[in-house]
Amino acid sequence: MAEILQSYRPAACQNATPGASQCPSLGQLLRSYSQLVKPKIIALLLVTTAGAMWMAGDTDPFKFGVTLLGGGMAAAAANVLNMVYDADIDRLMERTCHRPLPAGRIQARHALVFAGILTLVSFSLLAYFTNLLAAGLAMAGILVYVGVYTHWLKRSSPQNIVIGGAAGAIPPLVGWAAATGKLSWAAWVMFAIIFLWTPPHFWALAILKREDYARAGVPMLPVVAGEGPTAAQILLYALLVVPVSLLLVYPLRVLGSLYLSAAVLLGSLLVWKAMQLLRRPQDRERAASLFTFANLYLLLLCGAMGLDRWSLTHALWEQALASLQGIYAPLVRWPASL
Repeated sequence: MAEILQSYRPAACQNATPGASQCPSLGQLLRSYSQLVKPKIIALLLVTTAGAMWMAGDTDPFKFGVTLLGGGMAAAAANVLNMVYDADIDRLMERTCHRPLPAGRIQARHALVFAGILTLVSFSLLAYFTNLLAAGLAMAGILVYVGVYTHWLKRSSPQNIVIGGAAGAIPPLVGWAAATGKLSWAAWVMFAIIFLWTPPHFWALAILKREDYARAGVPMLPVVAGEGPTAAQILLYALLVVPVSLLLVYPLRVLGSLYLSAAVLLGSLLVWKAMQLLRRPQDRERAASLFTFANLYLLLLCGAMGLDRWSLTHALWEQALASLQGIYAPLVRWPASL
């Protein structure tokens, strides 16, 4: 592994200007802090939190909003701490060297204060308006992401994203705990879905950014093992996601046929995308397509959870199924009557 990483010469990003002393405008400062929290990642994490609350049957809009706000702040704090810790390697990677810290638009001590405020407000909101279990889980998510993934595994193991991916699987636990005050098997199944979904999602990106990670000395699986073995691992995890996602229908019986149809369709497409990549693992377009669809998979799957639990769509879906059965039954009996 060390020999592979040493074959790339680290070179600082040409446009990064650490320690820049320019006085930014308010708009530029707000934009920099927005980039610091990684809003796109937060949005995806909050979709899983919402999916868990929908599945748990929580209909209180205030608690729903507070949980998303508190959970979003916890995720933002984790992202900020991650950026502070990784500023040195971010400076060496083309896709990250323009971030606020390596580019010198925000100082590390200011970012740490910002992360501390986010953490404190997140815990206070969740503990006061929901419960201590939800607040504690949100704090655990920060610790796992920063302590286990960023500090321990990211720079030392090609399995970093597998074990560290547990941090991204905690938001649905927060949502379920906020809605019910406890954790059930359904919540842990959601945790498992996201835990297994993370490697196909992130390794597809790592294939696209293989040279970047190698230049920064980060032993992502495509860097250490190559695209072929990584594509095989992606397919393995994609195959595991599908049956786990169906556990919410049987044996747990938390969700019904609408979610079942969506989970089977989306899971089949995810597996197909992974198989396509395995056939041509060096194909950047296929890796990009898989990465994009993996994001869409999680978004639509959580949306299906909400639709399945919504009484109106549930009734319409059941009515549609009954109509289809009414059409199908005579067609099945027709040959027998001849």
